Amino acid sequence: MLHVRVDLISKTIMAMNKVKVNSDIELKDRLVAINRVTKVTKGGRTFTFAAIVVVGDGNGVIGWGLGKAGEVTAAIAKGVEAAKKNLVKVPVLKGTIPHEMESRFGGAQVFLKPAAAGTGLVAGGAMRAVLESVGIKDVLAKSKGSSNPHNLVKATIEALSQMRDAYTVAGTRGISMDKVFRG
Repeated sequence: MLHVRVDLISKTIMAMNKVKVNSDIELKDRLVAINRVTKVTKGGRTFTFAAIVVVGDGNGVIGWGLGKAGEVTAAIAKGVEAAKKNLVKVPVLKGTIPHEMESRFGGAQVFLKPAAAGTGLVAGGAMRAVLESVGIKDVLAKSKGSSNPHNLVKATIEALSQMRDAYTVAGTRGISMDKVFRG
């Protein structure tokens, strides 16, 4: 029951952070992983490619997409189009995140922690691609459990989309910024 409630809350927060694609948003795409899938038929082997792609503007907007096609370039293009359809807004404060966050998707579990300026991006693989695309410069990140890039990307974006800065918290609770920090 508790797990279902947490999932419902996280989906509600993600829905609030959705971003529409405009012509004024300059999105850069990054290829996270590519997978060659072989299907054996009586005529021989058929190869298809699945590409997971992350797009971001480097200023707090991020999205991911999965493209499947017979050629690598077509799979990447499909992934970029899919990524543009599910963009979310993420709070980025002075090149880092507002607070610690832990999230999981499938077997992948991620932990994100804000870092001081100059620390750099301490993250690996799929998490690094997501954090660079969103525009985060200083963060400490750890992935636990599965290293599957699909689930890592989804868990990282879920963790980022659940973050709230102090201004958003004050607005939601209907209190002043001073009261948020001092209690």
